[in-house]
Amino acid sequence: MKNFALIGAAGYIAPRHMRAIVDTGNRLAVANDVNDSVGIIDSIAPQAEFFTEFERFYEHAQMRRRDPAQSLAYVSVCSPNHLHHAHIAAGLRLGADVICEKPLVPTTALLDELARVEGETGQRVFNILQLRHHDAILKLREKVAAAPEDRKFDVELTYITSRGKWYAQSWKGDPRKSFGVATNIGVHFFDMLHFVFGRLQTNVVHLSGDAQAAGYLEYERARVRWFLSIDANDLPAAVQGKKTTFRSIDISGEQLEFSEGFTDLHTVSYREILAGRGYGLADARHCIETVEVIRSAVPRAPGADAHPFVLQRQSAGVP
Repeated sequence: MKNFALIGAAGYIAPRHMRAIVDTGNRLAVANDVNDSVGIIDSIAPQAEFFTEFERFYEHAQMRRRDPAQSLAYVSVCSPNHLHHAHIAAGLRLGADVICEKPLVPTTALLDELARVEGETGQRVFNILQLRHHDAILKLREKVAAAPEDRKFDVELTYITSRGKWYAQSWKGDPRKSFGVATNIGVHFFDMLHFVFGRLQTNVVHLSGDAQAAGYLEYERARVRWFLSIDANDLPAAVQGKKTTFRSIDISGEQLEFSEGFTDLHTVSYREILAGRGYGLADARHCIETVEVIRSAVPRAPGADAHPFVLQRQSAGVP
């Protein structure tokens, strides 16, 4: 049984990490968050120490190092995106390996800096890339690998996840902290596309705003038109008023059904990490490079390579 710490315990994704820690036979020993709304801990790890000041958390973790039975083996990071780099580095310097939610960091320069801290400390960083463990994604990867090498699949990726007015007031609505829609809600899709279709060859942005982002990506084995949104007005008419989320991945005319099977993917990710098969810094580089380019790109006028939703906006005169 290994001792884990969790930074960002009050966040949306934190309970999945807490359960993964316990479900893999380990102990959540200490947690930290500036927000004290962490009652979920009572049903998962009621004996965990908890701190709202990072400094007190860090000092407590350092004191635990004096006793091998109490020292931390892993630090899990679920804090806001802009804090990931600092919290990962802190975890490494506590003598622990680190498991971090995506996006790991916003830039490849910070990725390289984490590699230096890994070298200084002898510890490892692992990224949660849970779609790589999804059965439907793994089967698609096998299908692509079995297809003729010169075949490129035509992919249309659409993900709309409605967010209320609270979103703009939270760190997620601040591009300095979330790094924008494409990074915050899209990075795991971009990782999945690379995992299935190979290296990225072309990266064009058609739309970049506070609520939407869209563009065209060409991989070794696929041409991808993508559209991401947090605006409920972008939901297809058949969905509006019935669901708040619309997810579609069309691959050469066939729908990829992967709406089920998400429940335990964090636990699967933890099991793989604990078994020495986790995804590290090198595995995260491709999707970080992708979103870094998307954030800095000047949008081009949409053409035949644009997502249909972008063309609809264009024809309706919506910027």
